[in-house]
Amino acid sequence: MAVAGSGWGLAQLAEALGSSEQALRLIVSILMGYPFALFQRYFLFQKETYLIHLYNVFTGLSIAYFNFGMQFFHSVLCVLIQFLILRLMGRTITAVFTTFFFQMTYLMAGYYFTATEHYDIKWTMPHCVLTLKLIGLAIDYYDGGRDPELLTPEQRRFAVRGVPTLLEVSGFSYFYGAFMVGPQFSMTDYQKLARGELTDVQGQRPNSFVPALKRLSLGLLFLVTYTLSSLYISDEYLISDDYMEKPFWFRCGYILIWGKIILYKYVTCWLVTEGVCILVGLGYNGKDQSGKPLWDACANMKIWLYETTPLFTGTIASFNINTNAWVARYIFKRLKFLGNKLLSQALALFFLAIWHGLHSGYLVCFQMELLIVIAERQVINLVRDSPFLSTLASITALRPIFYVLLQVNHWMFMGYSLVPFCLFTWDKWMKVYRSIYFLGHVLVFTLLLVLPYIRRLIVPRKEKLKKAE
Repeated sequence: MAVAGSGWGLAQLAEALGSSEQALRLIVSILMGYPFALFQRYFLFQKETYLIHLYNVFTGLSIAYFNFGMQFFHSVLCVLIQFLILRLMGRTITAVFTTFFFQMTYLMAGYYFTATEHYDIKWTMPHCVLTLKLIGLAIDYYDGGRDPELLTPEQRRFAVRGVPTLLEVSGFSYFYGAFMVGPQFSMTDYQKLARGELTDVQGQRPNSFVPALKRLSLGLLFLVTYTLSSLYISDEYLISDDYMEKPFWFRCGYILIWGKIILYKYVTCWLVTEGVCILVGLGYNGKDQSGKPLWDACANMKIWLYETTPLFTGTIASFNINTNAWVARYIFKRLKFLGNKLLSQALALFFLAIWHGLHSGYLVCFQMELLIVIAERQVINLVRDSPFLSTLASITALRPIFYVLLQVNHWMFMGYSLVPFCLFTWDKWMKVYRSIYFLGHVLVFTLLLVLPYIRRLIVPRKEKLKKAE
């Protein structure tokens, strides 16, 4: 819960804006990252690293107290225990499994004891971000003790070679630009930030004002868009009697538009926090081939791809990028020993589901994601391998028509998958699914059943293609 009282008039301001006080505190908290980043740029750049860590701990804990009062002790406890695990168990697989078990169990317990039927901004929201950060730290610390020859290039890049101090782990955990909603970043990148190495001109502050302001401006644009749209489009309407009484085509169309708009609240937060990371230097990602600095190390959104892609997989690739990269790096790729890519992908999505919360809606959402991705890939391969379909798809005059149809299909499936994600409980999302006759499930399972037979009919055998050549 938020800090008691409303000495700054936040409750009244939130009411006037038609928002909750918790949501307003969240927005204020991520916007405060900009003055915090400016102070660090001008007064702490390339100073002693312990000052950077102290500053991050103080600002991060202040944000935590501002939003959740004394419940910030949950994060403090988990950071302290994580530090003890690293020190007492060292660079061992036991430390990795202990970290995973403890941090995930603590998060699950938090979900269980604080769960409601609505989306509430409470201490578990930043704690889920912290959980990934601490698990990643344990794995990188373990990799730091392994033979570099046995590591992949990616693992070598993130491996933690030194022994982090308590202050360093705390500063990494409470960095103000990512504490509330992310993005994820590694301890090695944080150490470079503390040493003043993340800059496009060595020895000087990063020239990141303009890139940071661009992301801030874009984030505020999405905030305005979401705020205005939410006056007409809401989760509550999906389960209202008025919605249920509308025609079938309207119910489907509403889900399509709702699914597009509802994600803008996440887009807003990630763009604003990305700007903070860029401003302080954490967003620096080297230079391109022409020598132009890149500031996308902390990017959680690829806006152009997100707004223009006609594919479900395109939206996945453009949305919550750092979290998806974290799951790929620490879960999916670490399951390579299973020898089954589809099984590894399913387990990674299951992890994502329970990481989000204990509601049934999360499991249904990520189960749908897996099925839709499988079906979409099969359709893409079918079009590529069929001479008739590939020729049809290459006709320039038909491409705008195909694009519009793909966009409608794409966002219908996206909205359909988001219904359980946003409504959480069985009774709510099931009510909506019944109202549209489980359209998404019917279409996906139908495709998965018939596509192999269609492929046999319209894709020539390789032997025939060779003879034709």
